[in-house]
Amino acid sequence: MGVSGAGKTTLMDVLAGRKTCGYTEGTITISGYPKKQETFARIAGYCEQTDIHSPYVTVYESLQYSAWLRLPPEVDNSTKKMFVEEVMELVELTPLKGALVGLPGVDGLSTEQRKRLTIAVELVANPSIIFMDEPTSGLDARAAAIVMRTVRNTVDTGIRTVVCTIHQPSIDIFDAFDELILLKSGGEEIYVGPLGHQSSDLIEYFEIKDGYNPATWMLDVTSKGQEEALGVKFAEVSKKSELYRKNKESIEAISKPIPGSQDLQFATQYSQSFFTQCIACLWKQHWSCWRNTNYSAIRILFAIFTGLPFGTIFWNVGPVRGTKQNLFDSMGSMYAGVIFLGIQSASSVQPVVGVERTVFYRERAAGMYSAIPYAIGQVLIELPYGFIQTILYGVIVYAMLGFEWTAAKFFWYIFFIYFTLLYVTFYGMMTVAVTPNHNIAAVFSTFFYGLWNLFSGFIIPRIPVWWKWCYYTCPISWTLYGLLGSQFGDIEEKLETGETVAQFIKSYFE
Repeated sequence: MGVSGAGKTTLMDVLAGRKTCGYTEGTITISGYPKKQETFARIAGYCEQTDIHSPYVTVYESLQYSAWLRLPPEVDNSTKKMFVEEVMELVELTPLKGALVGLPGVDGLSTEQRKRLTIAVELVANPSIIFMDEPTSGLDARAAAIVMRTVRNTVDTGIRTVVCTIHQPSIDIFDAFDELILLKSGGEEIYVGPLGHQSSDLIEYFEIKDGYNPATWMLDVTSKGQEEALGVKFAEVSKKSELYRKNKESIEAISKPIPGSQDLQFATQYSQSFFTQCIACLWKQHWSCWRNTNYSAIRILFAIFTGLPFGTIFWNVGPVRGTKQNLFDSMGSMYAGVIFLGIQSASSVQPVVGVERTVFYRERAAGMYSAIPYAIGQVLIELPYGFIQTILYGVIVYAMLGFEWTAAKFFWYIFFIYFTLLYVTFYGMMTVAVTPNHNIAAVFSTFFYGLWNLFSGFIIPRIPVWWKWCYYTCPISWTLYGLLGSQFGDIEEKLETGETVAQFIKSYFE
């Protein structure tokens, strides 16, 4: 505990290995051995102040997923299932077993239920120590009491330590804790020791008057203004106290390895194999995408409602190829379809990836998986989306535009549309990965959409030689080349200029 700016969260983040900015010095030991973050992450849990979860999985699936990736591979599935159910009972989530987590403030679980889910997700990993950053933040008195009962139940199992930062607790919540580290502004220690029954040790140390909330009293009396009024520096008083001396002796004793003990170590960085990580990530991405009905509807319905207008606008342009303009009409239909459908797919995937990215940061920091299995899961789950869109759009447009119904030409048309949808969608996902959020990613994406438009070879048929390298690096230009070449590259009919269709196509794209 401590006033704002005392360094409560900073201290806990450093101990937990979650501090990603600034410069940290000093040493941290675990049972006398130097702390290794990769190893420590396997035995520690961390509950962030913001409850970050995938919105389209259920409470049970969230816990199942955490247990799947964080418990040792020696633990069989039946044991994992039993452990998950025990944890749900412990944190009072059993009635919500099948409920979707939902988006905060929109649908799904309440704030207090999300907080309990956050604790449960860490508990199913069976950690030796759990760090919690203000678990009662943003909760009313009743919800805070429920969460703290969950925390107390966790400690009473007798097999793990819970470290919390907490701000202005009530008496009931304060009494749930066993020991206290009280910090003043700047991170100096004021009190480090046991609270005692009903805070008796703390009351004795600070000479708290009867009827006062000990938590409120100690924060008020140790404030900078009160220190100046009393002429006391509590940090200096603490350093001269008997409690401080005992703490020093205790630290020295436990900072040395016990004779015969060994440093904590694991054979691998992650609990599960690379293949299992891939399967688990794909499993969760499957639910996260296909249960998102808005996302699925937009992706699928847009393919239909794009194909139908394009089909009527470019009705039966395929068989008409007597002039260059006829070929440009066909090329326009291909260009418009690729641009509209591709950009829509990229734009619709960005918010979904943005939501899941925050979950990825938490799960990766917990040592659940590496970045590659997560990326593989995201890529693979987009394959069926792209295929469904391609078939719906491709069949509608191909038939209405009157292209030749030969197996080879239809296959190549579907092939180029499919892989174009994929690379544009993956581009949209990539922009989210390299920008702070999906809103900035959407703005960033438009820059390359503009370049692809300019250098696709359709809007500007001839460009200066010093810009030609942009044409060859533009993916849309290769898509148009493939689509036009596969449909008309073997046509020997003569145009009004005397050259054949095949010759014109070849010369145009060279």
